[in-house]
Amino acid sequence: MNLRAAAVPLLCLSLIGYFAYHLFVGGRGLDARARLESRIATLEGELTGLEAVRAKLDRDVSLLRAEHLDPDMLDERARAILNFAHPDDLVIIEPRKSSRKRR
Repeated sequence: MNLRAAAVPLLCLSLIGYFAYHLFVGGRGLDARARLESRIATLEGELTGLEAVRAKLDRDVSLLRAEHLDPDMLDERARAILNFAHPDDLVIIEPRKSSRKRR
């Protein structure tokens, strides 16, 4: 008789324990939510940086449009692409870092 009387409360406690465990540790629990919020914050920071890069690229592209071509921007891009320098430019050449170890 005592075993039957204890079975229902033990079953209820087991179910409460099961759901409590999954509330905190489960795939959709509080721990998973905290990880998702952390990931969201990281990605929002990355998005802000990428939006700034895109704004700069949009500005650069608008300066290269045929309607209002900026001569300085054209000169800068031509030098960068063709790897040229103006005769009055000061050029500093940095040595390449070798991938091989020195002995």
